[in-house]
Amino acid sequence: MSPELIIAHADTILAFSAAISVFAATLLVSWPYFAPDPLSARMAQVASERERIRLRERARLMAQNRPLSLRREPKKLFQDIVDRFNLTKHAEDGDLVRMLRSAGFRGHGPVVTYVAVRVLAPAGMLLLGAVYVFVLLDLQRPFIVKLAMVVAAGGFGYKVPWLYVKNRITKRQTAIRRSWPDALDLLLICVECGMAIEGALRKVSEEIGVQCPELAEELSLTTAELSYLQDRRKAYENLAERTDLDGVKSVVTSLIQSEKYGTPLGQSLRVLAQESRDARMSEAEKRAAALPPKLTVPMILFFLPVLFAVIITPAALQVMNLK
Repeated sequence: MSPELIIAHADTILAFSAAISVFAATLLVSWPYFAPDPLSARMAQVASERERIRLRERARLMAQNRPLSLRREPKKLFQDIVDRFNLTKHAEDGDLVRMLRSAGFRGHGPVVTYVAVRVLAPAGMLLLGAVYVFVLLDLQRPFIVKLAMVVAAGGFGYKVPWLYVKNRITKRQTAIRRSWPDALDLLLICVECGMAIEGALRKVSEEIGVQCPELAEELSLTTAELSYLQDRRKAYENLAERTDLDGVKSVVTSLIQSEKYGTPLGQSLRVLAQESRDARMSEAEKRAAALPPKLTVPMILFFLPVLFAVIITPAALQVMNLK
């Protein structure tokens, strides 16, 4: 093509180049709207499913219709037993109140119920043991042996309420210990976003309620205590006392120092959250390492006899056929 022809069609070439540039720019800007984005759709679906599960679990928890009041009045029967046997001093025992509080029982009602049950349970077990040993069970033993069995049943009845409370405390602490690192991560995010500690604890209690209702209950109670107690340090100490966990006590110490000296809370929460996760992983590894010794006895009792039977039976059948 000659230079004269190119100069003659220069306007056409420039217009065509400008049209191509505009089309390319428009295509580049609008490409995200036309190209499918499976990751965003997947993330939106996961977020929607998570919110649906959270709403469903909250509705399930609310449908249980459990009284949320911390002041539960004792039943008249239990209160009459405590008054008749003059057990009011035992119902006011501080150690007993703290133990029941660690188990999730708060107020005067559970304390009276516990004291009354420790009176009724031995009597009931003595009666049941006497009926079973002397009437239903044809036991050819001396009277002293039978009486000892009945007394042992009564002693077991006296320990049953204590065992129940201790078991409940253990389960509650296990649930809180497993969910505590996640709660610390949520608390760290809320604090670094600029939220006050009351709002952060309230938000964490709302989010962690589906995973661990026990921890959500403790954090909600701490938020309420921070709002009405004159000494905010007492609210944090109550949280550590109710849970009785080393990880919670470390966070409570950091919160008290932050309240008293104004030290930054975010860095300490980040370190404590990592330590809690490491402790949880260490506990899981410890349990995994203890699994082979625990499996030794079941394997000897159940697997080896079957294995020996499978190996020896064909040889035994061959020997029998040869004879």
